[in-house]
Amino acid sequence: MTLATLSEVLLPAKAQGYAVPGLVCLGWEEMRAYTFAAQAERAPVILQAGPSCREHTPLPVLGAMFRNLAASVDVPVVAHLDHGYTLEECREARDAGFTSLMYDGSRKPLQQNIDETARIAQIAHEAGISCEGEIGFVGYSGGEDSAGTDPAEAAVFARDSGVDAMAISVGNVHLQQDREGGLDVDRIRAIEGKTDTPLVIHGGSGVPVAQRAELAAKSNICKFNIGTELRMAFGAALRTAVNADPDRFDRVSILKETHDPVMEAARGVIRGMGASGRV
Repeated sequence: MTLATLSEVLLPAKAQGYAVPGLVCLGWEEMRAYTFAAQAERAPVILQAGPSCREHTPLPVLGAMFRNLAASVDVPVVAHLDHGYTLEECREARDAGFTSLMYDGSRKPLQQNIDETARIAQIAHEAGISCEGEIGFVGYSGGEDSAGTDPAEAAVFARDSGVDAMAISVGNVHLQQDREGGLDVDRIRAIEGKTDTPLVIHGGSGVPVAQRAELAAKSNICKFNIGTELRMAFGAALRTAVNADPDRFDRVSILKETHDPVMEAARGVIRGMGASGRV
């Protein structure tokens, strides 16, 4: 079993100058491809179950799937709850065998966010697992606007919530399909000047690959969440498989053909953060 907590993979990344990918999962095919990609690259990986994944598959099932995959390889695999919104949901993930709980109180006033996140951090640490929190709301492409992280508030949040990792809003946006943006490096440096807590970028698909590599090597950003670009790789592979034989209907034979393209895309993500060959 190579199941790991978030702290167990992020602290070495921070010390050695690389980042660990938080790969957004929607089903078995992706999470298996991501795990095998990490094995091939000799890299740690964070398998993430976000809200849309949880709508489709119950948390106890997801926990068992993540743990099964972790047992099949010899590289660290983190079973991570992404964007948990309630104490009950976080408790359910903890009880289902997740090794990392991310509580998202970023839409709430600072003190409420601190208090609620601190409670999640407490139940996580009592169970021997990790907690990620978010300060500064990260918006959505074509949807809600972001609210940038205030460095002074980030320092208070990190200190008083007790989180092991802190997601920040520094120009990143969820669901971005291009890489034309870029992160606000001055704001990142200001946050680093206030706290040593490992930093997380949600919406990492929208960050130019060169900037991902630069910040992974030379900042306290230890985790980039990647979803959209890998979902696009899955969608392209699935369309190719379906269109290759319009008469084929067996879902297993069709979905098998997504494995190699998604695995190769995930390997590229891992290499781009400098995580290859770390274990």
